[in-house]
Amino acid sequence: MVKDIKTTLVDFVHYMGTFKFWKELVIMTLGMAVTAAAVYYFLVPSKLIIGTISGLSIVLSNIFGGNLGTWIMGINILLLILAFLLIGNEFGAKTVYTALILGPLTNFWDWVFPWQNVANANPVTGTPSVMGDPWFDLCCFVLLLSAAQALMFSINASTGGLDILAKIVNKYLHFDIGTSVSIAGAMICCTAFFINPFRMVIIGLIGTWINGLVVDYFTAALGNRKRVCIVSKEHERIRKYIVDNLHRGCTLYEVVGGYSGEKSIELEVLLGKDEFSQLLAWLKQEQISAFTTANNVSEVYGLWFSTKKRKQLEEEMKRR
Repeated sequence: MVKDIKTTLVDFVHYMGTFKFWKELVIMTLGMAVTAAAVYYFLVPSKLIIGTISGLSIVLSNIFGGNLGTWIMGINILLLILAFLLIGNEFGAKTVYTALILGPLTNFWDWVFPWQNVANANPVTGTPSVMGDPWFDLCCFVLLLSAAQALMFSINASTGGLDILAKIVNKYLHFDIGTSVSIAGAMICCTAFFINPFRMVIIGLIGTWINGLVVDYFTAALGNRKRVCIVSKEHERIRKYIVDNLHRGCTLYEVVGGYSGEKSIELEVLLGKDEFSQLLAWLKQEQISAFTTANNVSEVYGLWFSTKKRKQLEEEMKRR
């Protein structure tokens, strides 16, 4: 056990010296800063409770008093302890870091630019609101939070809190993780009955649902690839360009035209957006007659070369 801990520490110290560590640290810090701003400016003034740990912290700070950032940090520390006790060591350093800095970053925004400087009272309800209406606050919050979460997911990190609670629900109530997130979020939304009227609670529940949809959209957009199918008599030239210039593999099929009855070859390849643009530009430049179709693929598993790997392949090709 002690040996495993020492090995982990040595690996982590080595990892700290890499560019990837510092890049991900900056991304996580910026992502959490955006999350903290979304919470502070769009939830706190109107007491709008979304199914997040920040929402629960707003409820508790309104009932018992105290600093919002302190509540957020305290609940996240408690959840991290519960996670290690009930689930085990499944939450890495990234989750610990993001969970612990959300509270201090919320206090940072309070210190830099208090929401009272920009909030106005809703003309109907009298409730303070940065955008003047809780629905607009909700939209701004969901967009900022979902974009930050998608950015975090792209480096295999998360915003902490609710993910931990959902994992506990997943393990002990045996729901799938998506359902667990929804249940945990709904439970937190319902705590808003202690401080908000029924209308605001419903807005919070709707916001929690919309947040899940928008996160899925942003996450899919970040990971989108193009599945490109090309039918052309010059398929060999196209294949060589894809392999030698784009450094991607491709699959060749023999197809028969339904109208002409002619046999031909169809190439199928998965490309990034920039690579797809390069391919189309090359086909146009070389005046190659080709029937090309493309559709989005949100996730790719297995042998997919990263940008770093592709650069290594390009350097190897140049040396040959």
